[in-house]
Amino acid sequence: MSKPVSPDAADSRPRLLVLASTYPRWRDDHEPSFVHELSRRLVGRFDVTVLCPHAAGALPRECMDGVHIFRYRYAPARWERLVNDGGIIGNLRHHPWTALLLPTFLLAQLWGLRRLLRAVRPNVIHAHWILPQALMVALLQMVGVRTPPTLVTSHGADLFALRGRLATCIKRLTMHRMQASSVVSRAMRGPMLALGADPDLLGVAPMGVDLQHHFTPDALTPRARYELLFVGRLVEKKGLPHLLNALPRVLQRHPETVLSIAGFGPELAACQHQVERLGLKAHVRFLGALPQDALPDLYRRSSMLVTPFVQARSGDQEGLGLVMVEALGCGCPVVTTRLPAIRELQDGHWPPYLAEPGDPVSLAAQINALLDDPASGKAWVAQLRPSLLERFDHAAVATGYAQQLSRLVTSSADSK
Repeated sequence: MSKPVSPDAADSRPRLLVLASTYPRWRDDHEPSFVHELSRRLVGRFDVTVLCPHAAGALPRECMDGVHIFRYRYAPARWERLVNDGGIIGNLRHHPWTALLLPTFLLAQLWGLRRLLRAVRPNVIHAHWILPQALMVALLQMVGVRTPPTLVTSHGADLFALRGRLATCIKRLTMHRMQASSVVSRAMRGPMLALGADPDLLGVAPMGVDLQHHFTPDALTPRARYELLFVGRLVEKKGLPHLLNALPRVLQRHPETVLSIAGFGPELAACQHQVERLGLKAHVRFLGALPQDALPDLYRRSSMLVTPFVQARSGDQEGLGLVMVEALGCGCPVVTTRLPAIRELQDGHWPPYLAEPGDPVSLAAQINALLDDPASGKAWVAQLRPSLLERFDHAAVATGYAQQLSRLVTSSADSK
């Protein structure tokens, strides 16, 4: 990691250090960008520095959208495969050799955090995920290193997966040392409290979506009649194999139907083989991983987005599913499954297009129902958009996080 630069004494903004394992490697990367999108919208209120893992082709250090980014190396570049294209849990499952990278990954992050604490002297830390980011802060505290107040945000995988006795114990010890916490959906509040989070300091705050300028409807784009869309990492909890199993039943009723798959991940080869085995090659298109700028047009022209979420064998499941908010923002109806986090989007307007998780028959029935009556889908999306703007637009989300972080800065200053 490049040598950090000391903070500018003339800058009156509080200094915020963001810790994340999922972060764009470069501009327009296909990796999930929600941490960067939040961080860059905090720049007006904070001097923001991010610590995240390095990957092949990424700069060790750069400034992107006013955010100072430091990427720690944990292996030779060609072997830095633990984080990207599937996430840590997905890569560990499908590529067991990546477990060999865990010791250096954790040590490099710990060392990078220690260096930035000295150089940046942050007033507050925002750790995304309990494991490993918040754990790194807790470990430094345990050996006597002074750290600023820390807000930890759980996005789901750290909460729902890694449920063994040792992992749960580590998460409890970590949470005990956090000054505040948040989860991205109300469904996650109970599991977070079970880890010892202070109920008075536990917020429910989703990540945001640009619903005002990017993910917006376009009346000039014609919507296809029989085009299904799947967007997401190709990992177990996203449930793509169940959608592929449902597709033959959809084709029996609507033979013109096609499915476009935008995503990449460790289950890609298995899903491609499944398409061949089911004889679906003429009806399924694998688009690969796409940058965020390519998604709005897909949402605007597709008949619907299908998110066949399931609970993975590890216990991992969707914490919220922002891809649904993106689609709805573009006027695209959604068929999804009955998982706890889905209730976050209901708000009294959710339609009956809810399938049972892992049930291709139920999923096909809901897809067919929407294909039979697209006008009803259009109507409920229009009803839902105002509440989505209020709860999920970047401006509202960034304001909420800024207030939570500012309270930590103020309370820390008052206690000195």
